Amino acid sequence: MLPRKSYPPSSAGGPVNPRLSLAWPFALGYVALVVYASLFPFSGWRDQGIAPWSFLLAPWPRYWTGFDVVSNLLGYVPLGLLLTLALARSGRPRWAGWFGVLVPALLSLGLESIQNYLVERVPSQVDWLLNSLGGGLGALLALLLLRWGVLGSWGQFRERWLVPDTQGALALLLAWPLAALYPTSVPFGLGQVWQRLEQALVRLTEGSVLQGWLPQSSPTLPLSPLTEALVVALCVWAPVLLGYAVVRQPGQRLAFALVFGGVVFAAGALSAALTFGPVHAWAWLSAPASLGLALSGGMSLFGLAIGHRTAAVLSLLAWSFALGLLNRAPETAYFAQSLQIWEQGRFIRFHGLSQWVGWLWPYAALWVGARLALRPRGAHYNAGP
Repeated sequence: MLPRKSYPPSSAGGPVNPRLSLAWPFALGYVALVVYASLFPFSGWRDQGIAPWSFLLAPWPRYWTGFDVVSNLLGYVPLGLLLTLALARSGRPRWAGWFGVLVPALLSLGLESIQNYLVERVPSQVDWLLNSLGGGLGALLALLLLRWGVLGSWGQFRERWLVPDTQGALALLLAWPLAALYPTSVPFGLGQVWQRLEQALVRLTEGSVLQGWLPQSSPTLPLSPLTEALVVALCVWAPVLLGYAVVRQPGQRLAFALVFGGVVFAAGALSAALTFGPVHAWAWLSAPASLGLALSGGMSLFGLAIGHRTAAVLSLLAWSFALGLLNRAPETAYFAQSLQIWEQGRFIRFHGLSQWVGWLWPYAALWVGARLALRPRGAHYNAGP
């Protein structure tokens, strides 16, 4: 038997393993998100007859808002962090910091240059400098966390926290905050698509023999406050249960539930702030929403010790019941106003992406939850309930 190959320790902390790091797909996904945000709506292309990099020598913009400064700075921090972590964990720790600094700066420079050809976008050297600074801060943060041993390898985290076969649950949970940013008629009520689907089918079959075959929806009453609270509770509890289905121990589940609870409040506040302005960041926290969050918190605590298969099954039941209630309820005038403000606001560049993620997330969670519930019993490993 050949001896197991060992690798020298890296200056960034921990042994270097030249295998492909899981940070790479996350970094590439974030690059795609940055490109989408920078070039949306991808229409109105024109040539002004100037050099693409001319914005670097243009006068500095006279007006910019705090939102623009913060979003351009913080938007590139995760990119610098992920790129640095990916290269450091793939066997190139010496160059990881430079990579995490230069790639975001060059990417931002390229995107700002392309914005010269878009009618609705205005390139700015201030945006480029803030993006570059954000990437550098992310790279520095990654190097510090690696050196301090805070960011262990993905293999160590998976072995310590997760079951062997997560079936895509982790990727879904990471996408949930983006899905929750899109306005919904009930807070966190993702997946309310039946009315839109019905309208699309009517338009598609208009004038054909198939039009008479479509089901005719009957008018329904709005959700009562108690029903709305139940929907909020189920829509928050279901993702927590999905996490419980792949997190090993009750103590680790408690940590996950607390972190997810913070993400829930942050996503709700950010969505309201981007739609109605920062002063209305907590407008969504009505009495039914507060009751629903309290119920979901209590149910999450009582479910800490349930089995992994049981958590997956309960997640399926919670989503099925919540989607049934949501898709039978009409969309309110308040919801239509929220959508109109959102679509006309400065967060429009993320509108299409978060909209589709919000529509499809629960149905993807149903698929993943079903696969987790149907795992062979031997695949549950021998750690935890």
